[in-house]
Amino acid sequence: MNDQTILHIKNLEISLKTGHKILNGVDLAIRPGRVLGVIGESGAGKSMLGSAIAATLPRGLAISRGSIDFDGLTLTDMNAKTRRDLLGRDIGFIPQEPMSALNPSLTIGHQICHHLARIGLRTAQSREDRAVELFSEVGLDRPRDLLKSYPHQLSGGMLQRVLIAMAFASHPRLVIADEPTTALDVTIQQKVVELIARMRETHNTSVLFITHDLQLAAEVCDDVAVLYAGRIVETGAARRIIEAPMHPYSRCLNLATPNLSGPKARLMILPGTMPSPLERTVMTGCEFAPRCPLAETRCHSSRPALEEIVAGHHSACHWPERSGMIAPPATSAEQVVPTLGSAMILQAKGLGKAYRQHDWLGRVRRVEALRELNFEVREGEFVGIVGESGSGKSSLTKMIVGLEDVTSGTLEVVGMDRATTPRERFFDKVQLVFQDPQSALNPRRTIGSLVTQALEARDSQPSAAERKDMVAALLAKVMLPPDVAGRFSDQLSGGQKQRVNIARALCSNPRLLIADEIVSGLDVSVQAQILELLRELRNEVGFSLLLISHDLAVVRHVCDRTLVMCKGEIVEQGPVEEVFANPQHPYTRQLVAAALGPVVVGR
Repeated sequence: MNDQTILHIKNLEISLKTGHKILNGVDLAIRPGRVLGVIGESGAGKSMLGSAIAATLPRGLAISRGSIDFDGLTLTDMNAKTRRDLLGRDIGFIPQEPMSALNPSLTIGHQICHHLARIGLRTAQSREDRAVELFSEVGLDRPRDLLKSYPHQLSGGMLQRVLIAMAFASHPRLVIADEPTTALDVTIQQKVVELIARMRETHNTSVLFITHDLQLAAEVCDDVAVLYAGRIVETGAARRIIEAPMHPYSRCLNLATPNLSGPKARLMILPGTMPSPLERTVMTGCEFAPRCPLAETRCHSSRPALEEIVAGHHSACHWPERSGMIAPPATSAEQVVPTLGSAMILQAKGLGKAYRQHDWLGRVRRVEALRELNFEVREGEFVGIVGESGSGKSSLTKMIVGLEDVTSGTLEVVGMDRATTPRERFFDKVQLVFQDPQSALNPRRTIGSLVTQALEARDSQPSAAERKDMVAALLAKVMLPPDVAGRFSDQLSGGQKQRVNIARALCSNPRLLIADEIVSGLDVSVQAQILELLRELRNEVGFSLLLISHDLAVVRHVCDRTLVMCKGEIVEQGPVEEVFANPQHPYTRQLVAAALGPVVVGR
């Protein structure tokens, strides 16, 4: 092991009790003060690396071979107490889900002070002072007041900064950051990235940064390891792998990622899915071969070793130099954006929403969530809404679907006044697709009954044969095979579940589809499938779309126009290319600057 290596994972295997491998032959090394990114889709085994270091592998999984060395010590040979003493003190963790990582029944102060006591601060006052100091370092306002707050009283970005403060509290030698910015607003994501960079520079901390976001990896990491089906398929300098990958999988991930600048092109859609541990066991060739656009006979029969191609750049491919030959999908004539209709599907004039809020003394104050909104959505138009948490996006969505009443102004949906028209008259005309595909589906119903669920609210019911035909047609629209109809939601992947949600929304032939963060947190390849599906459905079905997203590149890829919301107001709106290429409002410029980062090139 190099004396300058703080973490060295050597030939690591993690296996199920059946012997099927989750990770296979993984070798990674991080030097002091460096950030190593681990990129890959769900199921690749990224999070298993952090779990192996922390000795928190799920039940039924165990390290079957290899070792993990940290700062000259072999973690895998330590007893549980010695290893636990290192964790939190010399090795910090930033988990993916800040809300679930903190106890909702305990104050923030209680939880961080408990952590500080564990790492050696003896008195209550010293712990409180250190907590305030840490919160100030991570940019949290009113840090002493935050100690009395509960997790539900803080935003996702604030909670993530609390966890970062806890991770860096003891000036650890190594921090494991497991998807630390997933689903965060773009400006909060940028702050988290800057914060991690500042903390590692100040304390010379090494970081293992686990992510599925290529552009984020290019911005944050010094080096990158690309993981596929439990194996490392490419390693090297982050910018080189992002800009000039030498493995087809890395190249395909690049082409599946929408950009905020440069020419727009169709996104690469990888066929099939990553092989399961059981499928990997019987494969003799490259695990990526069944999905690889360059695969030849040798790829299916002989597994390539991870070899150095140029200095510091390794690839597990028989023909790494061909990776750049994978071209973006061609844009066909059928994908030309259709002509917009003249009818207004959605129209807001002076729209406002206010709430009455009671404080602990019983005093009532008026809180304006939305103020003087003026916008419209034409027939067949795709409009994106962007803005940080708290900007009013959710309140506006609830008003459109009838879950909140209009306080002031007017809101017309498909030609009807939302304030005076009975809610049931909108059911077939407006449909909502939710962010979390799993929780939106009843696990006890088959997919066939779910996609035609809207029919059950009608007075006249179709026959069993008619409903079966409708199921087949709806599944075909979202590119799912007919046999999916008899399955249950837990038998589908995340991308397939979201397709089912879209099919269910299309059952009533809606004129307006509202998509609320529907690709947030999905793998790059799955996100590409959903975005391209929306573009295809636009030509086939002909609905208007209101797309709510914190990802500006997603909005640019799909939408014609965009609305930028800030603190309950629309601060800028217009054609998406004009708004993002030449933002006029300072807030829009801030969003675009935070989202751009390093631009992925090589398309």
